[in-house]
Amino acid sequence: MQVQSNGISLEVEERGPAGGEPLLLIMGLGMQLTSWPATFVRLLADAGYRVILFDNRDIGLSEKFEHWGKPDLLSATLLHAMRLKIPAPYHLEDMAADAVGVLDALGVRRCHVVGASMGGMIAQIVAVRYPERLKTLTLMMTTSGSRRLPGPTLKARSALLSAPRNPRDIESVIDHSVGILKVIGSPGYPTETADLRARLGHGIRRSYHPRGMGRQLLAVVAGGDRTPLLSKIRTPTLVIHGRQDPLVPVACGVDLARHIRGAQLELIDGLGHDLPEALLPRLTDSITRHAAK
Repeated sequence: MQVQSNGISLEVEERGPAGGEPLLLIMGLGMQLTSWPATFVRLLADAGYRVILFDNRDIGLSEKFEHWGKPDLLSATLLHAMRLKIPAPYHLEDMAADAVGVLDALGVRRCHVVGASMGGMIAQIVAVRYPERLKTLTLMMTTSGSRRLPGPTLKARSALLSAPRNPRDIESVIDHSVGILKVIGSPGYPTETADLRARLGHGIRRSYHPRGMGRQLLAVVAGGDRTPLLSKIRTPTLVIHGRQDPLVPVACGVDLARHIRGAQLELIDGLGHDLPEALLPRLTDSITRHAAK
């Protein structure tokens, strides 16, 4: 369903009992609400949570920002390297306001928030700007954005910034997406190629909008270092990070937990930058135990 949030239209879905404790999932860069594994969502719903999923702005079935045109990622990279201000059509703060607007549209006063990757960056801002809206916070495979921290491996960065051989051919786009997940995925819990193709193909057929992903990336790069904000987070926080994450290295998760007062840190061997099926019971158990405290 479409809801009005922060002045724009966002696509929202819900799972689980209507009377359950609300739990908001915020997805990462270029990823749709369908990118949350079905098993992950089902396990949270079976645990009694009212699971709220939505497409971030500029992706999936939510409102697009095509009037801003093609994002200039090369210029943004150069400006970032020179520590200059990066122009972006919107910022992570806007996306945090979007997330809170979803809660407003659904009549949810307080909830548990789980953010993955870019979604974890957005969730950090929600926790700082709108602390009264959170019961607990879970940050998965994400970072403060500090320049002191290691960045992606060259292979992971190259994969993320690459383009499909033929962006007009859906099979080519699926092949490209599978290739990215093979690079950044979990070495200890590899996903079969056929399963990856089926899952990614479903999302691509639902919506394929690379310019939106590019504009989201501008928002991430323009976001800068959130370290000074982290000490303001008072929401009980769980940080989950893979020891083998090539896109957001494990040092980023350790750094987050160190700067958020009272944060718990769970490091997982073999986990990369994805949500492998074999680890979903462990991940949902960690989240629900944290939410129950």
